[in-house]
Amino acid sequence: MTDHLKSIFAPTGRLRASINVGNPILAARAGQGGARGVSVDLATAFAARLGVEVELVVLASAGESVEAVSAESADIGFFAVDPQRGASIAFTEPYVLIEGCYLVRDASPLQGNDEVDREGTSVMVGKGSAYDLYLSRALRHATMLRAPTSPAVVDTFLEQGADVAAGVRQQLEADARRLGGLRLLPGRFMEIRQAMGVPKTRGDEAAQALRRFVEDMKASGFVADALRRHGISGAAVAPLSGGH
Repeated sequence: MTDHLKSIFAPTGRLRASINVGNPILAARAGQGGARGVSVDLATAFAARLGVEVELVVLASAGESVEAVSAESADIGFFAVDPQRGASIAFTEPYVLIEGCYLVRDASPLQGNDEVDREGTSVMVGKGSAYDLYLSRALRHATMLRAPTSPAVVDTFLEQGADVAAGVRQQLEADARRLGGLRLLPGRFMEIRQAMGVPKTRGDEAAQALRRFVEDMKASGFVADALRRHGISGAAVAPLSGGH
């Protein structure tokens, strides 16, 4: 990439990549404050394309990650596409698609996703997560409750006696295995489109360059290889955009 783009993306001389370890499909903590995962691999590859080193800004939640990029304390990030976040962040097309699902206790009378949005039903979500933003718009009758992070949703749901936990399928499945007495409702309530993003203040040229990078990474098989390498199941590589 050109020196001009390098200066736009990495004004400090390093590419500061916001990494959300609250979503196990994207990243997980690694030794000494680091992280590993699909988003880390993509950030490292993009820094290499720019010709700079990557600096990981490892954060516990999607909300913190959005704040870091919006405030330009990070240069790029990895997010679920959402119109509220789009006020300050320019998104690429998605690189992976994942499912947002509901979890209940085995004894719960709820059997389907369409039964959740009722008066008297409480739904626990991770504060500031993609499904928090989505369900805040979509649910008309159920009460929303918020855990501090996505990985804490199921434990908080049990501690507070909520009726439903909402989150990424893989996290809910792992918690159900860990704790027992829990089941997922069939299907999904939303498809989560995971994309890369750059502060809108960096301009259209930066946004277009990042979009091209994501399409290249999908087309080359890089994203599929990263999912396999990190043992991620249940996430699909997003289709190429029509303009690629």
